[in-house]
Amino acid sequence: MVDHVQAQPTLSWRTAVVFLVGALALAFVAAAVAGAFGHINPLYSASGLAVGVLVGLTGVGGGSLMTPLLILLFGFHPGTAVGTDLLYASATKSVGTAVHGANKTIDWRITGLMAAGSIPATLATVLLLYVLHSTAKLISTVLGFMLVITAITLLFRKPIFDFAQRRAGVLSPRVTAVATVLLGAVLGVLITLSSVGAGAIGVTVLIFLYPRMQVSRIVGSDIAHAVPLTLIAGAGHWLLGSVNLPLLISLLVGSIPGIIIGSQLTPRIPERYLRVILAGTLVLVGAKLAF
Repeated sequence: MVDHVQAQPTLSWRTAVVFLVGALALAFVAAAVAGAFGHINPLYSASGLAVGVLVGLTGVGGGSLMTPLLILLFGFHPGTAVGTDLLYASATKSVGTAVHGANKTIDWRITGLMAAGSIPATLATVLLLYVLHSTAKLISTVLGFMLVITAITLLFRKPIFDFAQRRAGVLSPRVTAVATVLLGAVLGVLITLSSVGAGAIGVTVLIFLYPRMQVSRIVGSDIAHAVPLTLIAGAGHWLLGSVNLPLLISLLVGSIPGIIIGSQLTPRIPERYLRVILAGTLVLVGAKLAF
């Protein structure tokens, strides 16, 4: 009798490359731990814990919650809040990429098409920030509008998904590919300016473009694309002097256990009510930042 052993998930070389890119950001952060450890702020860590719990409960990206919190509550410069969050996102999303890659839930063609648009757009946006020098108002305005759009996608997630399913096959493969590159370019600009949109907006548009694809593959492809995007954008902000490493360490100390706690609480708390409350909060905060 031959025993059938279930094959274990393995990482493809593409997943390994993206994971290593994210690991660069994590190593960059770890290199600053020794110097920053004595400067950990318990209040920032507590905020990271609260945001981490909400992310674990609702799946909403940390940028939608943490970036406005740093600006409005703690008074950080918008550029510092965005730059710090981008490096944090790159490190954490690399872990998600490894998980999705092992589970074969990444479409590397979609990831590559998005990167073809987002990486040049990100570099151009970083250059624009360098030329403009004073960017607080621009970043606050873009961040405000992105929070409102994220709130809309939260509130109308199911109708949007249903509509996408009904229009399956409308676009030709060529048009879909071009639209995917353009989506990457738009996300490159918006995420570099606000650190918001890679999850809620990116996944929503991809569902419109690929309505027959499993949502898990769309999410995995979007997460894999976000790793190099947020790393390049975060590195650009760091070169511009708008990354606060002690703040980043303080947030990680709280947010990592917070995400674990929130993920464990998800089956026990009705997420749809939290989503409505969260969407309403994002609209109010977004309006304040934009106007």
